[in-house]
Amino acid sequence: MASPAAIARAAQRAGCASVAFTYNDPVIFAEYAMDAADACHALGVQAVAVTAGYIGPEARREFYAKMDAANIDLKGFTEEFYFRQTGAHLAPVLDTLQYVRHETTCWFEITTLLIPGLNDGDDEIDAMTTWIAEHVGTDVPLHFTAFHPDYKLTDRPPTPPATLTRARRIALANGLVHVYTGNVHDRAGGTTHCAGCGRALIVRDWYALLRYELDAAGCCPDCGQPLAGRFAARPGHFGPRRIPVRVAAP
Repeated sequence: MASPAAIARAAQRAGCASVAFTYNDPVIFAEYAMDAADACHALGVQAVAVTAGYIGPEARREFYAKMDAANIDLKGFTEEFYFRQTGAHLAPVLDTLQYVRHETTCWFEITTLLIPGLNDGDDEIDAMTTWIAEHVGTDVPLHFTAFHPDYKLTDRPPTPPATLTRARRIALANGLVHVYTGNVHDRAGGTTHCAGCGRALIVRDWYALLRYELDAAGCCPDCGQPLAGRFAARPGHFGPRRIPVRVAAP
């Protein structure tokens, strides 16, 4: 296992702005992730948690104090789905979303993987997005992503793009401002609009950044409305690339 310092140095050498803890949920190795975040911060590198948000209050407080940003999975919006499909419960995840929004400075976004026949019904999406608007805020980005059958869930078909478009339409109707579709080519579902005047500010297609029109302060150049988020003075153009990174032994 690489030491936290080795991870931070590797990120710095590669010119990374941040290190993301993902694939294995970082809450299961929270102490290691927090130590790595400290090491990254010491070198000017930020820390990002990609997590299901299933964590108790005491650990939650310590963990998110170390994170600069997070992507939190809201896997569904019924207790039945959570218990049957994940063996977990919905309420602690909702608590995490509210805690991160109201009690921390950590920027966060929400992702929901829509699985045909399990969590993609209109009523569930309507209830979920209404709850997000009322309890977390209308400016928190929400990503609806497409499922494909794999591993232990192979009896469901891939998510049709039309399902993502329908979910996005419901969320927008419930007042959410920044709603996206993922794991599909969908320029409309990848575009960020100004909450003030509606101008298309950031246009994406999957990993490709097609247009970026924020000013240096992260505001709309037409109406001056700040865009919710954390933005560098200039956009990156990483795109769909993978760069091998060697993390030396401690």
